Amino acid sequence: MDIYFSFAEYWPFYFGFTLGILGLLALDLGVFHRESHAVHFREAAIWTVVWISCALLFGAGLFQYAYWNFSNDPQFTGTAAHSEAWRLTMEYYAGYLVEKSLAVDNVFVFALIFSSLGILPKHQHKILFYGVLGALVFRIIFIALGSYLMGFHVVVVLFGLFLMYTGVKILYAEDKKVDLEKSKVITFLKRYLPISTQDGDGKFFIKENGKWFATPMFLTLVFLEVSDILFAFDSVPAIFAVSREPFIVFTSNIFAVLGLRSMFFLLSDVMQKAKYIKYALAVILVFVGMKMTFLNELYGGKFPIRWSMFIIVSALMTAFIASWVKFRKESDAPHP
Repeated sequence: MDIYFSFAEYWPFYFGFTLGILGLLALDLGVFHRESHAVHFREAAIWTVVWISCALLFGAGLFQYAYWNFSNDPQFTGTAAHSEAWRLTMEYYAGYLVEKSLAVDNVFVFALIFSSLGILPKHQHKILFYGVLGALVFRIIFIALGSYLMGFHVVVVLFGLFLMYTGVKILYAEDKKVDLEKSKVITFLKRYLPISTQDGDGKFFIKENGKWFATPMFLTLVFLEVSDILFAFDSVPAIFAVSREPFIVFTSNIFAVLGLRSMFFLLSDVMQKAKYIKYALAVILVFVGMKMTFLNELYGGKFPIRWSMFIIVSALMTAFIASWVKFRKESDAPHP
């Protein structure tokens, strides 16, 4: 399959996009969240709309540019330019939807980490900001590595099998409490770093009796970064099952990660009501794994993108509707 937006030829696009994202993040922290405060539902909803709007507008811009570019290419005749531009745009939106879906799992982990390590609501946005910044760096590395590895068919199949295994594992996993204090990450940090029991008033390091100590804020940040690296093992191969275009994989992944913070605050009050979301995530992972292992080959190298969108959206909508119905039944049931 042809790669239209190779890094060697389109590096200014990659560079400009990255600068734009860093500018938005600087505006977010430096202007809108300069003072530490608890992010409430209304603010989180506004920022969620902002980030989703940015992602949708970028997709529209991608279509316009691709269509203009293909229209000036002699190899595209008739409606071929429009069809190919539309296919790339749908791949971008499908990739964004997959990453956004898998990011829901991150939200549950964030809530667990903040609760276990006693992080105050007013400091959570700051941790998530730097956590997302680190996640962007790691995602760029994973995507670059994945773009190279996906050139080998055996690697594609192995990633597909891994995603299918992960999906089945999620499907049958039991919900149980996790004690983060006993985790290997926390144990390692406490062994090699002096840790303060003070929250540090939003600081990652504080000085006590002439000696520097890491705060629970720093422990939380490290745990978030480690968690995102683990999530990337699922999410990056999953998006490569949707598109092989590095630029589409890169941009859709980054936009999905950017919306993590606002999505966390938006869903923090309703996460426990989404009882069936894990089943949707399991179905999506198994599906993209099947695409990588055999479905793409059955359809001449590319499973129809409109079918992919239908399956992904159907899985998510079914899970959310079933969760809502379950929650309403439990709420209406008489309490003993």
